[in-house]
Parts: sequence; structure tokens; C-alpha cells
Amino acid sequence: MSFTFLNQLPTPAEIKRDYPFPANLAALKKERDTAISNVITGADDRFLVIIGPCSADNEDSVCDYVSRLTAIQEDVADKLILIPRVYTNKPRTTGEGYKGIASQPDPEKAPDMVEGLIAMRKMHIRAVAESGLTCADEMLYPENWGYVEDLLSYVAIGARSVEDQQHRLTVSGFDVASGMKNPTSGDFSVMLNSVYAAQHPHHFVYRGYEVETSGNPLTHVVLRGAVSKHGNSTQNYHYEDLIRLCEMYEKMDLMNPAAVVDVNHSNSGKRFKEQIRIVKEVMHNRQVSPDIRRMVKGVMIESYIEEGSQKIGDHIYGKSITDPCLGWEDSKKLIYDIADMC
Repeated sequence: MSFTFLNQLPTPAEIKRDYPFPANLAALKKERDTAISNVITGADDRFLVIIGPCSADNEDSVCDYVSRLTAIQEDVADKLILIPRVYTNKPRTTGEGYKGIASQPDPEKAPDMVEGLIAMRKMHIRAVAESGLTCADEMLYPENWGYVEDLLSYVAIGARSVEDQQHRLTVSGFDVASGMKNPTSGDFSVMLNSVYAAQHPHHFVYRGYEVETSGNPLTHVVLRGAVSKHGNSTQNYHYEDLIRLCEMYEKMDLMNPAAVVDVNHSNSGKRFKEQIRIVKEVMHNRQVSPDIRRMVKGVMIESYIEEGSQKIGDHIYGKSITDPCLGWEDSKKLIYDIADMC
């Protein structure tokens, strides 16, 4: 085989032992998980705002960003639940480029998976400790779930992972809100089939064990736009798209119909400033359609301290080294605008 075995990774139990999650933060997470769950099930009519950097590349700037959300959360607590994006894995279409702090703790150095697992867990714990807000991450690698399963209040499954059987089955064992993105083709049926799979029990192999899961009723869809066969971005956040999704949800035996709209990626064509307009269109559609209001439970926004993006090695504090992000001042205003439109 063309494999060179470099290091045996520590187990999730070993990493958790060395970097424990304090009991007071675990209690906070339980409260946050319940609140977010109630939004997905319809028991709470508040709106989710999943917001933060495209990729969590630097612990200091990411935790700085997350802590800035604390005062805003207090201001909008009756309308919104803010869930910081602390995305420690970065999917790459071709496999080239920076793959996230979990693989490459220092973007300018070689990958180090052991240090990456430690960096991932330390950053999540610090973000919660300093902000009082539990966070979201993308589960790019199902086998990594055990290293952070006690820390996260929201999990996203990306467009390139949503058709993968192991991702679907692993999500069926989660007890937190989990968003299945539409695939890059834009096929709603694939996305909804993934939700169906994750909402039901399964029996499979995970990390060397035979396991059973009970199903995750909090699994829902995330609309992120699509890419046509000609390579062009196509959108799926418009009124007609949302009504079609409502109709498709009704035809399937799914629990807790819910959708989150990712306003960047193919929905914006990665034109980060367009996120402001797209969010406002989504909020308007919730106002004019009771069906859309019941189904669309939140938005996902890429935002950082400095707007835009930079090349690795430019060392601009709080600026994305992957996809361009909305800057802090625009993001702050947008959150308050969302609260006003709820």
C-alpha cells in the first residue's frame, strides 16, 4: 500500500482527559443546546444566526471575534440565538490548500494532526470560556467527532460530504442540531434524503467499534446555493426556492421541518458584501409567507474582524485566509437588522 504511517493519534478520551471541559461550561452548553433544539422543533420562535469566520485559522483572533458577539447576544436575546462559527476543518474541492487548524495548526508550516486535534479542542474551550457562547463547527471528518462532541451546540455537514454514507450515519448519533447542506449540484432530494437517513437509527462501524444510534430528530437542511454544469453559481434562497422546499418537506416523513440559509458560498457567488442583501431578502420572505416563516429557522453568515480575505503569510489580524468574509462593523449592524425583522 502507498501509505506511510507517521503517528498513532491519541484517542478522544485521552485528549479530553488532557484538555477537559469545565463543569460550569458543560452546564452552559446544556442550556444552549436546549434553546437551539427548541428553535428547531418550533417550541421557541427565536431565530438562529450562525456567524463567524470561514475558517478558524488563529486562536487569538477567532476568540476575540467570538467574544465581541457576547454583548450583542445580550441585546437581542429575546429575538435571536447567536451561534459562533468556529470551523476548524476546511474542505477543499481539489484537495489543495489550507485544510484548517485541525490539520495544520500553523498555516505556514507542515500539517501536524496530533497538534491539530489539541489546537481544535483548546480553541473551542477558550471561545466558550471567554464569550459564554457555545459554537458551531463543520464535521468534515466523522472520526474527529469524539474530540469535540462535548463542546459543540451545532454541527454542519458540507456540500461535498452530504452524500457520504458515513457522515449520514454518524450524524444519526448526535444529540445537537445538525445541518445538512445541499450538494454542490443543488439537488434538494439528496439533501432531504440525508436528513431522513440521519433522523433514523442505524447499526454500523465507527472508529473500530460496532455501534448503534438512535437517530437525530434535530437534523435539518442548509441551503448554500449550487454550481451549474457550466460552473456558474446558482442561488436557492429566493421565495420560489423556499416554497418548493416547504412542499418537498411535506411529502417526506421527516421530523421537525427546518431550514437554515447559508448566505455566502454559491448563494452569494462568494461576493461577501452580498450577504447583507441576501439576509434581508430571506427575512422579508419570512414576513410574507407563514410557511417560510415556520420552516426557515436561521441564517449562516461568514464574518470576521476585517472584511475580505488575505493570502497566507500576510499576517493581517482577524482577516480570513480562505473565503472572503463580512467585516465586523457590517456584521454587527446586520445582526441588529435581523432582530428588527424577526
